[in-house]
Amino acid sequence: MNNTDKLREAVREADIDALMITSPVNRLYATGFSSSAGVMLISPEKAWFFTDSRYIEAASLSVTGAEIAESGGENTYTKLVSEVCAEHGIRILGFEDGAVTYAEYAGWKEKLGARLELFPAQKLLQDARSVKSREELEKMVAAQRIAEKSFDEILPLAGAGITERELANELIIAFLRNGAEDKAFDPIVVSGERSSMPHGVPSDVPIGRGFLTMDFGVVKDGWRSDTTRTVCLGRATDEMKTVYNTVLEAQLRGIEAARAGVPGRDVHAAAAKVIEDAGFGKFFGHGFGHGLGLDVHETPSASPSYSGALPAGAVISAEPGIYLPGKFGVRIEDVIYITEDGSENITNLPKGLSEI
Repeated sequence: MNNTDKLREAVREADIDALMITSPVNRLYATGFSSSAGVMLISPEKAWFFTDSRYIEAASLSVTGAEIAESGGENTYTKLVSEVCAEHGIRILGFEDGAVTYAEYAGWKEKLGARLELFPAQKLLQDARSVKSREELEKMVAAQRIAEKSFDEILPLAGAGITERELANELIIAFLRNGAEDKAFDPIVVSGERSSMPHGVPSDVPIGRGFLTMDFGVVKDGWRSDTTRTVCLGRATDEMKTVYNTVLEAQLRGIEAARAGVPGRDVHAAAAKVIEDAGFGKFFGHGFGHGLGLDVHETPSASPSYSGALPAGAVISAEPGIYLPGKFGVRIEDVIYITEDGSENITNLPKGLSEI
């Protein structure tokens, strides 16, 4: 993965002379190289990658399409950036306004001097990252498969008196055993009455009869997966079946509405209508889905507040839910790839009501 050329073209079309990338996730996006320290500059004609002695050898072997230079001592990042900008006539420098603190911004502003204007350019990176190539999609599929395999392996443990926290830990161990670099986020494992908490934290309560909701994902080659499944330990009541089937129908209707050019809020509305019509509208408080990629939450989204059109190539979650406080909750989450004609579901787990 190397998106330097893609970003170079985006800079060419923007109102900036060059783009400065300081966050680890966007450096990874631009170069495919992961490091905890570094700065990248991208102009329409050229790119530069600066990092310290811990990463300079690896960067020299891995980063392509950019001139590599080592920082350290007097060669601070601000000095290296200033020299490049002066040599190449860069006066308007885009920066990650969504990732840089005010203190960091003030420090860059002071050290770069009045000759350089720092221009907010987070949207440029968001727009670029919102469209995934087929190669990037395949990496996300690989992450999904690891997560799914791990879920299948540990699910039988749920009925053996194990606690929510213990099951969450077993899931993380399975992730690593199956080839994940890390968990994408702390797994949500909530059961019984606690399944009504959409982002409940696993407890030391033994998992008993009733709904068990697990929300989980892995990191593979920097890319993240995200899946939720709700299963029932024992027999589901009629009310539980009604809620489950309503959530499933809402998810299917939302996925059916998702395609390139459709506003994200319209996708949400298609799913929300099913839940509202079934009488559970006030128990669905979050959006239908969010963007997914190198971060768990990215642009675009399928939420009530997102009026932007979904672009072809976007990857979003599809995760409606109903949560009845003090009783139980249900969420079903897949990941879909937006196309001109609709979407491709990259999740490969069954989602009919499972009673175990």
